[in-house]
Parts: sequence; C-alpha cells; structure tokens
Amino acid sequence: MSKECQEALKTLLLLSKDQIPNECFPLVEKVTFSTANTGSPYFPCPLKETEAISALKAVEAGVAGSIANLIFGEQDRQMIVDLERASCFLFSAYLCTVRGMNKADPRVKACLKIDTDLLQAQSNVYRRLSANLYETKNPGEYFHIHGSLEATKTLNMIGLEGWRPDMTDYRECVDLIESHVKQFTAEELEVKNAELRQAGVTCMQWIEFQKTTHGKILKQEPPWRVESLETESPPAPFPATRSPAPKPQILSGIKVLELCRIIAGPSIGRGLAEYGADVMKVTSPNLSDVPFFQVDGNLGKHTADLDLKSPKDREIFEELLLSADVILDGYRPGSLERLGYGPKQIIEMTKHRGRGIVYVAEDCFGHVGEWSSRPGWQQIADCVTGVAWMQGMSMGLTEPVIPPFPMSDYGTGCMGTIAALAGLYKRAKFGGSYHATTSLCQYDIFLIRLGLYPEALVKKLRETHDPEFYNLRHSDSVDEVGKRALVSMRRTHPELFEKKYIYKAYSRGFDGEIEFVKPVVEIEGTWNGFLRMSRPNGFDPPTWDSWEVDEDMLKM
Repeated sequence: MSKECQEALKTLLLLSKDQIPNECFPLVEKVTFSTANTGSPYFPCPLKETEAISALKAVEAGVAGSIANLIFGEQDRQMIVDLERASCFLFSAYLCTVRGMNKADPRVKACLKIDTDLLQAQSNVYRRLSANLYETKNPGEYFHIHGSLEATKTLNMIGLEGWRPDMTDYRECVDLIESHVKQFTAEELEVKNAELRQAGVTCMQWIEFQKTTHGKILKQEPPWRVESLETESPPAPFPATRSPAPKPQILSGIKVLELCRIIAGPSIGRGLAEYGADVMKVTSPNLSDVPFFQVDGNLGKHTADLDLKSPKDREIFEELLLSADVILDGYRPGSLERLGYGPKQIIEMTKHRGRGIVYVAEDCFGHVGEWSSRPGWQQIADCVTGVAWMQGMSMGLTEPVIPPFPMSDYGTGCMGTIAALAGLYKRAKFGGSYHATTSLCQYDIFLIRLGLYPEALVKKLRETHDPEFYNLRHSDSVDEVGKRALVSMRRTHPELFEKKYIYKAYSRGFDGEIEFVKPVVEIEGTWNGFLRMSRPNGFDPPTWDSWEVDEDMLKM
C-alpha cells in the first residue's frame, strides 16, 4: 500500500503545488510511509481513503518538518507517516472511549458531563433520523435532509411532528420519514431547505456535480488555498517556547483560537495541538454541538464558552485575539464577519501589535461558487459530490449509500492543519498575514481524483467483508453504516484495533479514562502528542494564563 500512497502524494502535490511553500517540497518528498498491510484496503469502500489521508499527512509532515528546520536549524530529519494510524484517524471518534464506553454505548451519555445538544436533535432514534438520505417523489432520485442539530425544523418541513415518543423502532422511523420525503421532488425540497436555511442536498453522481456551475468552479480550486491578507507585518519567528514534552514541539508557544463545531473544524485545532500549540476552543453557550465528538475533537485543548453577541464576552474575546497567532473558523462564510470577526476585521484589530495572523476557514461547499454560503456537513458533501453514489454502486446497488465514518471530516481537518502550518511558515519567513480556506467538498474532489479501486479489488472487498454490511441501503443511517462497518473491519482487519495504536489516560473534564488514537506523524528530533487530556466544551476559563500539563500524556 506504500506505493499507492506515493502515487496519491504525487497527485496531491500537483493539485496543491501553489499552496505549499516551495521550500517545503523537498521535505514532503522525503516522507516515508510505514505499514504492515500487504493485503486489501481497510475500509469496505471503493475510494482510496487510506491513500488520501496518508498523502495529506505526508504533506503535513513535510511542512511541519520545514518549520522545525526554521526553529531548530537545518537537519536531515526522518519523517514517517504510519498508515495504520492514518486509517484509524479517519474514524477516530468511533475508536474513542470514555470509561471504556464508545460512541454507540447508550450509557456513555452520562459521562459527557455537559449536554450541548441544546435542541435534543440527537436525543432519540426518530429525531436522529431527521439527518438521513431518503428517496424522493421521483423514483431513483434521492435527497439528504439534515436536521442533526435542529431536528424539529427539518421534520416539520416535510410535514412531521418534531417529537414522536411512540416511534422507537429504527426501521419504522426510517419508513415513516421516507414516506413524507417521498411527497416531494428533490427540486421542491431544495426550495424548502433554502427557505429555512437548513442543510440538505440532492444526492448527485460525480458526472452530475461536475456539470453544475458550482462543481465547475470548485473543480478548478486546489484542495486548500493560502492567500496573503496583508504584507506590512514583519516576519514573526516561531517562539520556540520550551515544551514540557520529552522532546521539542514544533508549535510550542503558538496560540490558536478555534471557533468551530462537530468534527472537521475541531480536527484542525486538534492537529495544531498535536504539534504543541495552545489551542483554545471557543464555543457559544447558545449553539448546539454533538457531545461525544468533543471527546476526540477537544484533545490537547482548553475549551471556553463565550457569547460573541454579548458586549462583556466580546471584550474578553478581543483581549484573547491580541495574543493569538491563528484563528480557526468552522462556520458558514460570512458568519463571523457579521459578528465583526472576519479576517480583514481581525487584521484591523491586531495590526498595532506588529505581528501578522493566520486565519483558516473551513466549511462544506467551499468559499467560492454559488453554493458557498449553503450550510452543510460531511454527509451533505458526500452526497453532492457523488461519493455516496460511488459507495452504493460498489456494493452492487443502483442507489447511493453514505460511506462509513466521517472520513471527509477528518480529511478536511488535515487539509486545514496543513494550511495553518503553511501560513505560519510564510509568516515566519516572509512576514504578513494569511487567509486559508478549505472545505469538505474539496476533500471529496481530491479523493475522487485518486480514482476508484479496480473492479476486481472492489469485488474482493464484497467477498471479504460481512454480508450484513452489503445489505445496507440508501436510507440506512450513518450510525447503522458505521456500526456494521466496525463489526466487519474488526474481523477482516483486527490489526487496526490493536492497543499499540491507542493511548489511554485520565481526563479531569470527563472524570474518567479516555482512549484515543495516537498521532499519525513522527518527525525526528521532535515530539508529537497532546500536553493535556480532552474535556467537554466550556470547561475552562477564557484566558491564556495557567494552562496545565497532564503528566500522563507525556508518556504517549
């Protein structure tokens, strides 16, 4: 599989060559891939997910290694990407446990401390299935409604009650909701979604997406983009603050303000925390978030609640901004700008300090094109780009199926981490401030460009994996798809679930031991790992002072 990863890396470098500092290319090309896999792909999926994320992690390693050379001096560093850990990273939320309980265990909810599912969209199977793929009025046409954070609004949209305590059976819920979706065409649902500003999308094939105006524009975009915001700030060397870790950390002393929810955006902050940055995740106490995803997504961070519509909290946030090096924006384009915290507004607020800033924005549809302001999540991107149809057809079906796990979320998070590292490298070497953008759809486009596995290999996957997985249909939920994929992968690739890829330590925030996937990248002479354990949103005071170090984490 190492050879396939090298080919994926070549494709990635061609697509993103203008977005990687020239000085980083030699290091990226020296990254080696480590794997014990000489057999079939890990995932029951026709797309080259392991190869895609491993290529991205190689670029991440090369840019991080270039930063290490800036800080610690030029050195011929060995840089390794572990393919098994890279694969685990793609479903790390499913490998995380709290007190031995994983995402699917109903008892785990009691361990999550703070219920950030404010509208109880995740509270039962009926409401969770308001975010799912269904057939429309036109046979063979599919639409993904998405009420994962606002179930009532989506269910009401198709003529259903927001609450049905009598509906507790999974299949009955699917059939009921689909019967109401089938009262509308995809075109009608698009209009309804737009009126309510809800996430939701017609499920397209790749050839259809390419014909849309948005698809044509997004195909011309690199996987991520890093552009200059201003050129007046002088070079800002890396602080090279002494890290308590066993070896130096590349981003020690770098401060990151993360304004993100769910998986993709927090994965960017998680990646920067892994290299030693102080990452503060700032969330609104008035906005919903999925509680369990915080276990994995908040590793290494502090978390604080601030209402950016409150004058008092705005004052606190703006004080934090004065020390920040990186801003992470995981909201729809323009959302933070309307609050006064868009990239140009932040440049104006911080220009007097004589040090530029790196602003990284991640969303679903991309930051250009007619759909750029549409809301969306992982399943939305997978449906609109054609990924879901590719998954379904690989299973011998004539219908789409959502792929297992939020892999495009984690892939997008890695692209955002690369963009942040590239921006920091440019700021240190050339000065200025930088605006980076990436999206779930851009990850899917990169993934599709790597091509599908040959039909013979796809057939082998069907023969190797559990029949139960291949009995899935379009209306099976992401929870059901993930559950069956996990069962099958534990049997076909037990090596992925070995304890050597997992680390366990105690979390004060969750008051129990947490297991998580170890970092993917190794860079000689430096230490990659988290200085502090995960915690729920809003756990810490909003200050850069007095950050703790969890000693157990240093043994990773």
